[in-house]
Amino acid sequence: MAREGQDTISIGGYLLERLSQLGVESLFGVPGDFNLGFLDLVEDHPKIGWVGNCNELNAAYAADGYARVKHGSVGAILTTFGVGELSAINGIAGAFSEHVPIVHIAGVPSTGQQRDKPMLHHTLGDGRYDAYYKASEQFTWAQGSINDVETAAAEIDRVITACITSARPVYLTLPTDLVFNKIPRGSLNTPLKPTTPTNDPDIEKFVLDEIQQLVENAGSDVIILVDACSIRHDVTEETWELIQRTGFPVYAAPMGKTSVPEDYERYGGIYVGSISHPEIKEKVEGAKLILSIGSLKSDFNTGNFTYRIPQVSTVELHSDHTRVQYALYPTLGMKQLLPKLTARLHPLESASSTTSVPPFRAVIPNASEDPLGEETISHLYFWPRISQFVRTEDVVVTETGTSSFGALDVPLPAKTIYVSQILWGSIGYATPAAFGAALAARERGLKGRTLLFTGDGSLQLTVQELSTVMRHGLTPILFVLNNKGYTIERYLHGKERHYNDIVNWKWTQLLDVLAPEDLSPKPKSYTVYTKKELDALLNDESFANATGIQLVEVMMDKFDAPVALKRQAELSGQTNHYVA
Repeated sequence: MAREGQDTISIGGYLLERLSQLGVESLFGVPGDFNLGFLDLVEDHPKIGWVGNCNELNAAYAADGYARVKHGSVGAILTTFGVGELSAINGIAGAFSEHVPIVHIAGVPSTGQQRDKPMLHHTLGDGRYDAYYKASEQFTWAQGSINDVETAAAEIDRVITACITSARPVYLTLPTDLVFNKIPRGSLNTPLKPTTPTNDPDIEKFVLDEIQQLVENAGSDVIILVDACSIRHDVTEETWELIQRTGFPVYAAPMGKTSVPEDYERYGGIYVGSISHPEIKEKVEGAKLILSIGSLKSDFNTGNFTYRIPQVSTVELHSDHTRVQYALYPTLGMKQLLPKLTARLHPLESASSTTSVPPFRAVIPNASEDPLGEETISHLYFWPRISQFVRTEDVVVTETGTSSFGALDVPLPAKTIYVSQILWGSIGYATPAAFGAALAARERGLKGRTLLFTGDGSLQLTVQELSTVMRHGLTPILFVLNNKGYTIERYLHGKERHYNDIVNWKWTQLLDVLAPEDLSPKPKSYTVYTKKELDALLNDESFANATGIQLVEVMMDKFDAPVALKRQAELSGQTNHYVA
């Protein structure tokens, strides 16, 4: 409770100030009667803007994309009690799975209603007002309920600190009757920081000695393998310093794409177990020592668990532990360890710094050599051609399935940001995520474009969010791969089954239907049927400059797919086969 003479702020205002201090400038969500009072504060806030999504699932996806691009910040989403928060939960679960920090605020009934448990709308009708809180426990790192003014600031700080420490979603309920209650604002003078434990100096020195000895013993056969958590847990700068100062060859897992500039001369490409390109597979699996940074060994990230990397040849650096061969060192985190490891390894002048690295390039095949013919736009042609279209500071967002597998072989220029949901894999994710990513890119002042690559089937799940994209004046380029259905599902099971087919929408009319009446410039849409048509469009300067939103319908063969997807589907089919 605020004392007389104290500088005060409302509880809702305190929460917004904490988000603003972390760099949040956009709050995603949908209005509902249990969050409207708080929304008054949002709308009047000088630094945080209300986004207003078409539904809560799209809002969660957008907050995820926002957090991935707004490095050092978090995504934030506001929903209403019950119906709103449950609609968002799939997107929140995906963020948990993929280590993306999101603050989920749920506006809930007053403290008196929670105590007396009347049969309110949006309840289950059985008095269980805590059911949704319990559901959130399964998909968020920390949860909090603001129940009184005395503990409100501490509860907000505890939950948000957990978010930025774990790089995972958190959940906070805000009752209607406490939004405007005043509390002291003094705590806001102390910014929130991650509460990462300090590495034990003796254990750290021992581990550094061990790694240094392994590097010396490995001679010219040391490589670095970078993965998702190097990005999510904020060690890309430390990792890049290690890479540059040692000169070791470096490769990335699919979820670690663009964690290292892909035009760096010592970068060899994407390692995906048995479905990797042969020269990449040989270099990685033949190394005597692999320094693995931030790995997430999921099925689609490892070629269905076909990594052939012996534990005895591996040092794994993680946010909260380190593993050296078979030895585990709990709480020894990579954020503090990496700079010291760089200082140790830089003077060694290891022979690995001069080991040859096959260049990571995308080669456009001759049209006459394409199995689908000279005219048809094949994946074999499309993705290498796209690699020539991408610019520095572009944000590239790919949908689960065809696009995410196709993009693996697309070298991206320095400072490109790549967004894809490879582990959670919820189709429809990419379109709202691209919206959040584009907002974050604009807030960061990035000079590139937002490029979305999605399938016709996936886009049908979340297409309405394109209206919000246009309402906020964003100008992404959308490449819609029209292959008349769910290609990844066809390769997994039921290739000729009708359940993998969809209605073929009139895609080039879509933006006109969803656009605000006063949108300027007006949206543009194109359909390309041949390689020549695609090439001409990509070479068109007015198209490439993306001054307005554009949609490109890319006509593709129903059964064509990237080679990596075909290999992954074959491996998945072996482990998930249906038995009669």
